[in-house]
Amino acid sequence: DSTNTSTLETYIIHVDVNFGFFARFKDLESWYTSFLPTSISHGRRRIVYSYRNVFKGFAARLSADEAKAMENNPGFISAEPERKLDKHTTHSPNFLGLNQNMGFWEGSNYGKGVIIGVLDYGIFPSHPSFSDEGMPPPPAKWKGKCQFNQTACNNKIIGARYFDSFDNSPLDEDGHGTHTASTAAGSFVAGANVFGNANGTASGIAPMAHLAIYKVCSLFCFESDILAGMDAAIDDGVDILSISLGGRSRDFYRDSIALGAFSAMEKGILVSCSAGNRGPFNFSTQNEAPWILTVGASTIDRKIRATALLGNNVSVDGETLFQPSDFPSTLLPLVYVGSLNTSDTDIQYCTPESLTKINLRGMIVVCESGLVTEVSKGEAVKTAGGAAMILVNHRLYANMTFSDAHVLPATDVGYADGLKIKTYINSTTTPMATILFKGTIIGDERAPVVAAFSSRGPNSASPGILKPDIIGPGVNILAAWPISIENNTNTNATFNIISGTSMSCPHLSGVAALLKSVHPDWSPAAIKSAIMTTADVVNLAQNPIEDERFVPATIFATGSGHVNPSRASDPGLIYDLKSEDYVPYLCGLNYTNRQVGSILQRRVNCSVESIIAEAQLNYPSFSISYDSWQPISQTYTRSVTNVGVPVSSYVVEIVPPPGIGVLVEPTTLDFTEVNQILQYQSLVFSLSVQHLPWSTNNAIMLSKVQKVPLCNLQIAKTPM
Repeated sequence: DSTNTSTLETYIIHVDVNFGFFARFKDLESWYTSFLPTSISHGRRRIVYSYRNVFKGFAARLSADEAKAMENNPGFISAEPERKLDKHTTHSPNFLGLNQNMGFWEGSNYGKGVIIGVLDYGIFPSHPSFSDEGMPPPPAKWKGKCQFNQTACNNKIIGARYFDSFDNSPLDEDGHGTHTASTAAGSFVAGANVFGNANGTASGIAPMAHLAIYKVCSLFCFESDILAGMDAAIDDGVDILSISLGGRSRDFYRDSIALGAFSAMEKGILVSCSAGNRGPFNFSTQNEAPWILTVGASTIDRKIRATALLGNNVSVDGETLFQPSDFPSTLLPLVYVGSLNTSDTDIQYCTPESLTKINLRGMIVVCESGLVTEVSKGEAVKTAGGAAMILVNHRLYANMTFSDAHVLPATDVGYADGLKIKTYINSTTTPMATILFKGTIIGDERAPVVAAFSSRGPNSASPGILKPDIIGPGVNILAAWPISIENNTNTNATFNIISGTSMSCPHLSGVAALLKSVHPDWSPAAIKSAIMTTADVVNLAQNPIEDERFVPATIFATGSGHVNPSRASDPGLIYDLKSEDYVPYLCGLNYTNRQVGSILQRRVNCSVESIIAEAQLNYPSFSISYDSWQPISQTYTRSVTNVGVPVSSYVVEIVPPPGIGVLVEPTTLDFTEVNQILQYQSLVFSLSVQHLPWSTNNAIMLSKVQKVPLCNLQIAKTPM
């Protein structure tokens, strides 16, 4: 093969296993190799991965011409260059109502016996969060392997594999994988903290669950590696797949994670994915398929407080991880760095290049967020002689604050508070300030607040399915880290605090593991339904959940609401789905037979299927697209399964959006046994032709007689 390897890139090739030619070959790999052009000698050397479970196909190193040449092969479906996908937290279990030796956490055996597969950057196995003290051996069904030396894996980390072109070990050299794995299922570790803050006992959400690690990222996260990891995890026997990765929305038959997740769902594996960090913009969600649990991010009630005290006695609360005990309480000169060189548009961001020749000795320096990382801004300010830094968040991030591990005394403040600081600076010729470091404070009644970065719906790939499904803790989350961020040396117990939907996803993966431990017979859809229909829609102050602006969040930000693990264990009713239920839904998306078949891995004829509208899928929520100036009248059917008290009755409560009417028949559901299935229909219609708001919460609730609401559906007006 004389092809110039520099012209090659990795393609994902889909093939049709139902095409008769497959039977002529002795094995799958031989058949896959037959698709490669005859001009390629030693074709197997070009194949990077042969997929067996996620779909039928393979990844291969090809030139554009070679990929084009495969198109006429019988059974060929598609070949596309792979994409690079993005990676998307002590106290968060308590915030979720999980307390050691009591309640649901104890009742669920802390996830004992459940296997969580984590696709990420690998793991740092010697961290105490991955101790197997008290852990039972893996379940008999486990078929995975350990590609560390045998002492690194144990009864906690029962498998560790790598699928990454740049590495030859499952070892995490980034930190992200260790953090997400310990968030989902880390063991109890007393005295966890960073710089002495957020001190407490760290644990994952399912601390007795087993971990199976699939390293699919190092420098980048490539689709072919992610698919190989999912393919292996399905074979190995995981119960939950936790994937804090994703790319921009696309049709499900072209979305690698959606394809792999469907195959996993068919094997009874729940797939939990991050919604993405592209908020607060609408239409920014990722991992939107209805068979995926799509997780947005929210705050917890813990702040690591650092208050900026200005010379006019106005105080502004912010956050930082680094909390020096010896910072002077006396006022220091305060300067907005953006005013020092108006010809340099980057100086307001405190970039290292902009501050090279600036003398900031002894000053508290105000910097805008953006362009470079927050920590690098601090390094630049420190190098220029600055005594401290006030970091002002972008307007779109509003009141969000982050606890970063700064290299100098600092505080991160919201946008409006930043305006107060800059107004004060402009009001006096001698602006002064100091920073008061107050440590860890618990009790923010606004929590949970939707994180500004958390991606919002509507669902671009399928507008009739509301996404995200749920929100969970994802801001300033403490979890295991490979090295010490305090002195950059390896220690036996190191932790870090970071933020992202990457952090909220493993929280929900852990919750799913707890539910799987209590209800081993529940399907992935049943677990999803239980989580969604029992979610909280109010904050700790019992007010509607807010977004980063401190205004009520839309359901395109919250989905069904904030996860409530204890309530999810006893949902009363569930909205269940089997894999065949998705066929009329997928055909209704106007996919071709071949496109639907590539998802289902079998032949489909949509012309003989009972095609349904997206919102007719038996999903625990639905979204209706309509023009505010045109009347609507649509009927939706739902089937609910009783998983609660055998003899029970549920009555309907309706809280429709303004200008919308909802009629539900029947108004009462009477159950006589467990697993009994009953149906109801919802007629949604416009009361008048008028401009309507985008969304509303809790349009329909089924309430158990004389008990709190147990199930809910959401109605959302999709922005046109």
